[in-house]
Formats: sequence, C-alpha cells, structure tokens
Amino acid sequence: MYVAVKGGERAIENAHALLAAVRRGDPSVPELGIDQISEQLALAVDRVMSEGSLYDRELAALAIKQARGDLIEAIFLVRAYRTTLPRFGIAAPLDTAAMDIRRRISATFKDLPGGQVLGPTFDYTHRLLDHGRAEPPPSAKSKSGVDFDHSINEPKPAPTAQRGGKKAFPRVTDLLANDDLIEPSPTSEARTGDLTREPLSFPAGRDMRLQNLARGDEGFLLALGYSTQRGYGRTHPFAGEIRFGEVEVEMFAEEVGFAVPLGRVAVTECQSINQFRGTATQAPRFTRGYGLAFGQGERKAMAMALVDRALRAQELGEEIKAPAQDQEFVLSHSDNVQAMGFVEHLKLPHYVDFQAELGLVRRLRETFAVASSGGAIGGDAPGSSPSGGGRGFGSAEAAE
Repeated sequence: MYVAVKGGERAIENAHALLAAVRRGDPSVPELGIDQISEQLALAVDRVMSEGSLYDRELAALAIKQARGDLIEAIFLVRAYRTTLPRFGIAAPLDTAAMDIRRRISATFKDLPGGQVLGPTFDYTHRLLDHGRAEPPPSAKSKSGVDFDHSINEPKPAPTAQRGGKKAFPRVTDLLANDDLIEPSPTSEARTGDLTREPLSFPAGRDMRLQNLARGDEGFLLALGYSTQRGYGRTHPFAGEIRFGEVEVEMFAEEVGFAVPLGRVAVTECQSINQFRGTATQAPRFTRGYGLAFGQGERKAMAMALVDRALRAQELGEEIKAPAQDQEFVLSHSDNVQAMGFVEHLKLPHYVDFQAELGLVRRLRETFAVASSGGAIGGDAPGSSPSGGGRGFGSAEAAE
C-alpha cells in the first residue's frame, strides 16, 4: 500500500483541469460526438467492448472519448463500470452456426457451401493514404448506395446472404467432422468457470484460458500468435473459417421452462485447422484452435485461435518449449489493464525505496574504493558487501 499524497492536492486539481482542456482541444473545432465515435471508429469501439468484457457500443464510445483515444485506458474505464452492474442471470451458449452472416471466408475451400462472403474488410485495399478523406464529403449518403444498419455500424448483407432467405452457411469444421478428419467439437456438461469472479489458477482449464484470451491484449496475442508461426510453437494452421455477423443471445427462464431471447450481438469467430499426426490409439486428423471477439475483430480472433491451439500442447501430448505454449506465462501477462497498472505504478512515489538503494550504492562505492586502495572498512573483508546488501523488497516496499 502507498500512503496518500496530500501535499499536492492543488497541483492535482490543476492537472485535472488541464486534462479536461486538452481533451476538448481547440474550442473552434466541433466537439466529437459519441455517435460519431460509435459509427466512424467502429473497430476501436469493438476492441474496447471485447477487452472490456462489456457489450455496449455507447459506453465504449464514451470511454474512448473520455480517454482521449487511449484504448487501454478506455478498456480500464469500461471494466470499472462493469463491476457496478448487477448480474441477474447467465446466457445460454451462443449458436454461431445460426449467425446472420455479414462476412465469411475460408482459406481451406474455394467453393464451400454458402459461398465466400467478403463483406467489409481492408484485405483488398491498397495501404495508401486517401487524401480525399481529409475533408468531409458534400453529402452524408453512402457513395456506394449501400443500405446501412446503424445498430452495429456495418452494411447489410446482400439478399442472397441473408438468413431470412434460409441460405445455409455450414461450418467448414463440420464438413471435415462428417468424415472424422478433425477432432470433434468439445462438449461438456460441467459448469463453466467465470474469470471475472474466480481467481485464475494453474493449470487452467480451456474454458478459463479462452476467457483470458478473449479479454487479453490484442497486440500481445498477435505477437504470440506470430511467434508460433515462426517456429516457436510449431503451429502454422489453416484459417478454416472466419465469420462475422449477428447472433441471438438467449437466457433460460425457469419460470417458463425455455430459453427467451434477450437481443442480438455482433461477434467475430475464427476456427483454425491444425495438423496432428495422431497417436498409437488415434488416427491422424486435424485439431482445432478457437477465437471469438465482440464486433468485427478478425485479427484478435485469429491471434486468439493461434494461441489457443499452442496452449493445448500438453493436452495433445506435444513438447512444451515455446513461450506461447506455457499457459502460466501467457495467461499471467495477457491482460493489458493489469500490465498497465503494474508498469505505470512506477510513477508513484518510491522515495523510501530509492533512499534505501541510494544509501546502499554509496556504501558499496566506499567499500570498492577502500578495496581498490588495499584497505578495509569496519573489519569487512575487501570486496565483501555490507550487511543488508540485498534490495530488501519486503522492508522497502512496506516502508512505502
């Protein structure tokens, strides 16, 4: 614990006032509205919702505005607000097979049932700055004439891709499972853990691992996933299927005896397909990696699937020798809010701690100077460190 800093209250108040002024920016520039952030910075909002564990576009947009665009700070704000909300039930598992598809691609089959739905993506754009976007267009209408559904800020799918037309989009993994070419989708009647209410312990089950990865920092997971493809984890999977769209959220109501719909959310799901050579009792077949994120978060979902598969190394009898396969390393360092807190706590006063180390360095220098001249101090042998030579984390931190 750190003692409260009282001497600089006026300075802190002034810092808050300055922050508010800087956040607003030039008063002659129109202030950014929550609706503008939600509609035009949709991917930033999606990330804050996903890593903040709270699906609410308006609150996520407000957090981004309050945090001046710092997404990790915005995620912190959303998580803090989430702790104040009551919990009145647990939703049924999402049926992503019944997703209203807005984007769906597969790198394994060109002509798969239901077809490829490119949807909104940067994949086929040139990474060149479009200076024409520096000024607002003369009309608010879409140049492409696409009809927009502002509820999730994405264009409506083509008529042939709507689930209302009963067009089916079977999973690629289900097609492989029909021929027993991939491990079955895991099913369990056991109670699923809740990382927001239960402390993480090791070894962690896959349910807790996936929750941790879903809340984990996208950049951290992306780097770990990249490492597995470069040889640190021996996984270079196929993107079996990436789908983005809306799914129904339901909760089982005991009063009526069946599940009732609560609403719809937009999610991105990724299922990766990895090789597996089999065992003495199991024929060779593919294995799975899984990723899910709120909104349109393909990069996060893909990185999550890569790391999920790497963390299954022990379960599949593979040698653990890469960081991405070490669940204690991965799960203990994936949370950007925790990481931010521990790194930024270095800005807090460490006066007593530093004075202790400053005195230690001075005594060591005295000892070194005497030893270099052939003498000794206080009976200490030349080169020996004085008593209390360690950093003394316990006493120093307690003194703070």
